[in-house]
Amino acid sequence: MIAAAFAFAAALFQGGIADLGWMSGHWQAGSDGRWTEEAWSAPRGGVLLGYSRSGRDEALGEWEFIRIAPGADGALAYHAQPSGRPAIAFRLVAQDGTSATFENPAHDFPQRIHYSRSGDSMTATISAIDGSNARSWTFRRQ
Repeated sequence: MIAAAFAFAAALFQGGIADLGWMSGHWQAGSDGRWTEEAWSAPRGGVLLGYSRSGRDEALGEWEFIRIAPGADGALAYHAQPSGRPAIAFRLVAQDGTSATFENPAHDFPQRIHYSRSGDSMTATISAIDGSNARSWTFRRQ
């Protein structure tokens, strides 16, 4: 019964990769010498490819390769590779025309990744599965 409910929820929120095309572009946030940027390709071939990097002045602090693509079960997932380590998958659990939420309750932190867009601004928020310990970045399209 639980497996059937989970499969139904996955089918409900799967959507197509084209539905996440609003994330495409080059996005940047920063102040006081600190900066964070993300870049996302247009959806093509069933995948969105991206990267994130952050630092201070000209020094790189963190970087990550990202892709949104179907996982082994066929459901869309956010695959994050911080500093090139093995990918960690966060399953798409909710989406609409300007937001998407990905979750992996088994991961230490973050467990939830949420993106939302309004015009030329996009906000990315990471948190625990219950929304606690949230940290957000509001990017402007470049």
